[in-house]
Amino acid sequence: MLKGIPNILPPALLKALCEMGHGDTLVLADGNFPVATVGKNAVVVRMDGHGIPEILDAILQLFPLDTYVDRPVGRMQVVPGDKVATPIWDAYDTILEKHDARGADMVEEIERFAFYERAKGAYLMIATGEQALYANLLLQKGVVTD
Repeated sequence: MLKGIPNILPPALLKALCEMGHGDTLVLADGNFPVATVGKNAVVVRMDGHGIPEILDAILQLFPLDTYVDRPVGRMQVVPGDKVATPIWDAYDTILEKHDARGADMVEEIERFAFYERAKGAYLMIATGEQALYANLLLQKGVVTD
């Protein structure tokens, strides 16, 4: 056991986060995301019993977001014509603002299939039990400076 590390984060995830370097990407995948297909080349950590907001908040306590790009966070855009509400995005914005002054300004909306393509290049993919639709996120790691 270690001090100062959120207890929601399992050892396999801590190891993978530590292995990531500047510019590497992680995917927080909702329960509908095709992790087995898209994440073939990624380290996959399963956290099926948890939702993305609680995982995001815990990760951002340890994980710097890239400051060398305008938008180090990407979310899957709602498919045009799909009448789906995305209240989880408000929760994400609140968490991002808590950990980074750029808040929602650093979030890029990415078309669904473009999101899948970018996710294929991720170093780490976290499979969650998140049930909200369009809840997937990409996070680009920054530089630890303190």
